[in-house]
Amino acid sequence: MLHELRVENLLLLDRAELRLAAGLNVLTGETGAGKTLLAHALDLLLGGRARSGIVRGGASEAYVEGVFSLPAELADSELLPTDADEVVLARRVWPDGRTRAYVCGRSATVGDLRELGARLLSFYGQHEHRKLMLSAARLEVLDAHCGSEHLATLADVTARYQEMRQLDARVAELRELAGARERELDLLAFELDEIEAAAPSESEAQTLLLERDRLRHLETLRGAAASGTEALSADGGVPELLAAAARQLVGAAEIDPALGAVSERLQALLYEAEDLGRELRSYALGIEAPPGRLEEVEERLALFARLERKHGGTIAEVLAHAERCRARRDELEHAEVALEAAEADFTAARETLDRLATALSERRRAVAPELAEAVRARLTELAMPDAMFEVLLSPRPDGCGPRGPDVVELLIATNPGVAPGPLRDVASGGELSRVMLALLSVAHGSAEPPGESARLLVFDEIDAGIGGHTARAVGEHLRELARGRQILCITHLPQVAALAQRHFTITKDPSTVPATTTVAALRDDAIVAELVRMLGAVEGDRAASQHARQLLRAA
Repeated sequence: MLHELRVENLLLLDRAELRLAAGLNVLTGETGAGKTLLAHALDLLLGGRARSGIVRGGASEAYVEGVFSLPAELADSELLPTDADEVVLARRVWPDGRTRAYVCGRSATVGDLRELGARLLSFYGQHEHRKLMLSAARLEVLDAHCGSEHLATLADVTARYQEMRQLDARVAELRELAGARERELDLLAFELDEIEAAAPSESEAQTLLLERDRLRHLETLRGAAASGTEALSADGGVPELLAAAARQLVGAAEIDPALGAVSERLQALLYEAEDLGRELRSYALGIEAPPGRLEEVEERLALFARLERKHGGTIAEVLAHAERCRARRDELEHAEVALEAAEADFTAARETLDRLATALSERRRAVAPELAEAVRARLTELAMPDAMFEVLLSPRPDGCGPRGPDVVELLIATNPGVAPGPLRDVASGGELSRVMLALLSVAHGSAEPPGESARLLVFDEIDAGIGGHTARAVGEHLRELARGRQILCITHLPQVAALAQRHFTITKDPSTVPATTTVAALRDDAIVAELVRMLGAVEGDRAASQHARQLLRAA
């Protein structure tokens, strides 16, 4: 249900805010006042195209926002925030034609608006009866009349069809895989052999880098070790000087105990110097490297570098590539088995789909005459008592689709003695509008898909070209259709407007430049005054006022 609709700077409309109620809501106004502006605003929320010049002159942008109840079927939608308790769709339009879409305050795509909007409202404009020419729309009407069990079967058909499409793609992929299997296996074997022969590891690479640095600077290391060894030698070196000083301090400490601690520290330095000397001599003796060892290390590191360049830049990536190669090799080696399993799954899915599609088609063929009879009865109520109406089913030329194996054609004859022909070719605009209302009344009065009753139905001048008793019948059908759901009807008929639960009017002030239109909710005497205007009478006409009140009482 649509709770609020806000529109700013849309053509002549400066600003409007509508708070809609459940049931039948109507919008009326003088011809040219801009009633269809709100229809265009809703079309923008549905992701419709923003036509040029739609932004009010002098305004920086136009803005449309709709606040909807959150249907249960959208509770887990990825397009909505997880904590959303309502759906807010919005659209900004700039004078240069750029637009931006929003869902619950977050930037979105026009496609997101289309997907969500299709779940929240259905739009039937003065020319929207052309949607009845689309096979999918005709199927929806028939399916809605077939009952809840049929709709569950339809959902199964759609799910199985998608499953079969995925399995078909998987089979094609595995067949292509099998065709190129030997060539790819050869490539995988070559790359794996190369990596496994090298047997690289990150720890070895680090060790080799350190060893290469040592081997490249071998003479420098030897020289440093020799210098240290010479400085720490016993003959004339640091240890000899420390030993002499230690002997002196031992004697002095006997005289002054305060030197005892210093003597101990000096003795420790002597032991450390002697130990360092031994370590440096041992290092100098072991610094030698086998002939050609540096070349071996360089070659090993060069091999690692080649693998890194080919497979990701690091040894870790090389090893990860090897794992991917092994997994792919296993997949290829078992491709034939996987292909057989996928083909078996595809065959089973097709058999299930065929069985469900047959049941779906049988139910449609059984119910189609009932739908036609129900529509004929409604058309009689809508001043088309001689109309013949048929629902004809034929097989889809390309086989079963996501909605089953059928194509629906609507046939009508508006005059007796004339053979029924396709609705798109036979009916006039006014007749098409009434046929659409009859179809919707029948379809939506039947078991309907989950969420349908929560969807707003918008009728833009569906009552064009009719009047009198027919207008009253149209209003009654709209009111009946509005039970348990929400309808917004843009109308010029007082017989329809009198039946509304909430009445809005749009007026234009031509004294401003550019002209300005405003929208207001009407109550009590204001509704009577608007009905008087719609009856073609002047303000204060007592007979027209009485007629208007009679229309309201009759509602």
